[in-house]
Amino acid sequence: MKSPALITAGAAALLAGGAALGQVALALVVALLQLLTAAGWFRLNGMWPARQGILLAALAGFTADAAVLLADSDGGVAAVVGTLGGFFLLVLVLQTFRPSDPKERFYALTVLGSATVVTVLCTALLLADWVPAAVGAVALATLLAAAPLPGPKQLGPVLGLAAAVALGLLVGAPVALGALAGLGALVGRRVAAYDFPSRFVHMTAGVALPLAVAAPLVWIATELLA
Repeated sequence: MKSPALITAGAAALLAGGAALGQVALALVVALLQLLTAAGWFRLNGMWPARQGILLAALAGFTADAAVLLADSDGGVAAVVGTLGGFFLLVLVLQTFRPSDPKERFYALTVLGSATVVTVLCTALLLADWVPAAVGAVALATLLAAAPLPGPKQLGPVLGLAAAVALGLLVGAPVALGALAGLGALVGRRVAAYDFPSRFVHMTAGVALPLAVAAPLVWIATELLA
């Protein structure tokens, strides 16, 4: 079993515990996930060190978390979209007037903009229902996908997705919850595996992206498809 998958499962357990304690506790754990996501995304895309970019992407995530906590029950989505739009505009302005080569500036804009989007979308966990079941499905899918199972290499991801769906059905969650959470976990894991030789990527993007990619899909499953 690969250690990033085990750490992802541990992060999922923390998220489940935070959800059980309330929105504020969940937001604190989501903030840790966002910081890990921002750092991992920059290294995954070959930009390191990039402390200012990581801090800006993480700040966008923290701001979205705070906006959701302060918004009323119907304003959470608008808070996330507004935060994302505001920070994306800030990123655009900062990179446009950055004194550097145009090609380098465009690459930095792409990485910083995408890092901001991925980090802010983690906030979707604060808007979703069935968070413990959803992160449990992510953990199952990630663990089974990384397990050294006999047979073809596709067996682990297939079993992981099936286990995620089964968990959702077992706890009575919306039908789409386990499927979308498991799919997000597998997509995030595959994206993080792009820079396979890097141990730093394994311990940041490899840990965070299964949960980060699954977060908006979990919200879709519980709010739009339920």
